[in-house]
Amino acid sequence: MTGSPLRGRALVTGGTSGIGLAFARALAARGCDLLLVARDPARLEATAEELHRRFGVDVQTMSADLSDCDDTERVAQRLVSDSDPIEVLVNNAGHGLHDPIAQRDLTVHLRALDVMVRAVLVLGGRGAAAMAERGHGVIINVGSVAGLIAQNNYSAIKAWVNTFSDALGLELEGTGVRVLTLLPGWVRTEFHDRAEIRTSKIPDWLWLDADRLVGDALDAIDAGKNRSMPSKRFAVLAFLIRIAPRPLVRAATAKLRKGAAR
Repeated sequence: MTGSPLRGRALVTGGTSGIGLAFARALAARGCDLLLVARDPARLEATAEELHRRFGVDVQTMSADLSDCDDTERVAQRLVSDSDPIEVLVNNAGHGLHDPIAQRDLTVHLRALDVMVRAVLVLGGRGAAAMAERGHGVIINVGSVAGLIAQNNYSAIKAWVNTFSDALGLELEGTGVRVLTLLPGWVRTEFHDRAEIRTSKIPDWLWLDADRLVGDALDAIDAGKNRSMPSKRFAVLAFLIRIAPRPLVRAATAKLRKGAAR
């Protein structure tokens, strides 16, 4: 696409499944070379081979666990390298979090913070600095509509991602670097099964297609937008959440929590 900032090599965290894989496919279809970051080396290799065969782009891989500081640092070092520079960063890696907050062992919550907060900050901040020095680049941070409510610690984490991404975009205005905050809702991927979240009570009309979600996000980048809210129905829901009395939002959130209980 002429004039699109989506060019060069794109680094996608969590790029072998779900929304991350949808981003990898969509960016490859646009001619972007890829660097996929995920934990499973075998799955990385298989995904890279499939994307190269299908789209003809160069696909590099890096096995890394973003809950580990050293692994995150390795990814950050590659991200800021001027050799074969990263032009597009998709901060997507994450996992569901449905465990109660009030418990003695908070290991699962601390790991979630490492993956979905600390790693997003490290990669987003350092990647932004490198891109700003070059005068161009794109950063897409995958937040969530869940960050607009207080359902659980996942909501708290995604509220941070939403705000961090918006703040980063404001800071980078005039540098040539674009930042998009993506706020997905319920997307049909393996994400919820991995988190053991029951979804049978979620109405069909709330579910989104990952490829459509990503396509709309990339179109938003081309249009110069700084936020992408998938579908009109989620845009309306987000608007209602913002204007509704807090007791009403709290009551609706409590009902949603029961519906998603394990």
